[in-house]
Amino acid sequence: MKQQNIKKIGIMGGTFNPIHYAHILSSEYVLDMYNLDKIIFIPTGYPPHKNNVVSSKHRYNMVSLAIKNNEKFDISDMEISRKTTTYTIDTLKEIKKIYGENSIIYFITGTDTINEVYSWKDVDEIFKLCKFIVTTRPKYIIDEKTKKLMDKYPNKIYFCQTPMLEISSTQIRKRLEQEKSINCFLPKEVEKYIYENGIYKTNFFEKYSDKIKILKQNLTENRFYHSMEVAKEARNLAINYDIDYEKAFLSGILHDCCKCFNKEQILNACKKYKFELDDVLSSQLDLCHSFLGSFVAYDVYGVKDEDILNSIKYHTTGRKNMSILEKILYIADYIEPTRNYFEGIEKARELAYKNLDEAMCYILKNTIKFNENKGRQIHYLSLEAYEFYKN
Repeated sequence: MKQQNIKKIGIMGGTFNPIHYAHILSSEYVLDMYNLDKIIFIPTGYPPHKNNVVSSKHRYNMVSLAIKNNEKFDISDMEISRKTTTYTIDTLKEIKKIYGENSIIYFITGTDTINEVYSWKDVDEIFKLCKFIVTTRPKYIIDEKTKKLMDKYPNKIYFCQTPMLEISSTQIRKRLEQEKSINCFLPKEVEKYIYENGIYKTNFFEKYSDKIKILKQNLTENRFYHSMEVAKEARNLAINYDIDYEKAFLSGILHDCCKCFNKEQILNACKKYKFELDDVLSSQLDLCHSFLGSFVAYDVYGVKDEDILNSIKYHTTGRKNMSILEKILYIADYIEPTRNYFEGIEKARELAYKNLDEAMCYILKNTIKFNENKGRQIHYLSLEAYEFYKN
């Protein structure tokens, strides 16, 4: 960090996981509004309470790329290089030491954070060392905690209304996992760095290559690629609804592991796993593949998670009061992108990412109608599921 003739300093801290245009825009706005000499971006160390935070090295490099064209932006590794727990008071003391006692420090934060400042370590000393600039949105509300802070520390907390830019790091990470574009959310250099270093996206195909290899040997080519697409669709739905997308992916991979069993294999598997056929399953042996799939996923593929096994078990019939993962696999199997077009599939795809229960009701209704038109007997689990989600 360069320190010559620097008197008014802004500190922009955060995980920056990753940094994006909202971070940069709000910083530019504060820089101009308060006539600061410099803003220092300080990536935090690894926060133990947060998941999916990439290494400090990557986050530091991304911030460096994002701010490199603004001479009034700088970056410091003081927090990520500390070996002990990082506290804001330590960072402020270090900044004062670098820029001198006459420097004025402005700690830039959001409305959520300012409401928690009262609980920070050495808060009285913090307010002696710096002032706070709180970036806000139109019609923001000051809560009682903030009002008390303002009364206790007069002329120490300022509010800066910044332009609305609805971008979050969480949103970017979700889009990356869903293989969607992020080029409108962050600088091109940062986007390139993310792709080149393969961060924010887990290669589950590689992780489960042993299971996929066995599966490929037991399915037709079309059924195998259908399973791969269902896995990706289930992962995307899980990301959309903030549940474990690795479990959803694995459910999708294995959901049809018994789909290519012939009659003899089905009956042998029923005998092996002591699975009794009801009237509907006896007349429609193909429906057995989902029930048998849960046994085979456990026995052959080593899956022990009950929610995954149940999602496989009920992905064909459905059932009332399904878990989120069960609904996701049932829906993903219906809407995956390589399905041939049929009436209602676009509506199902639209509902899938808006409301799982509405999507379940719509798909169950269409599936029951389709099978009735084919003269097939409907399994009682499907009828119960439809009544459940219809109501």
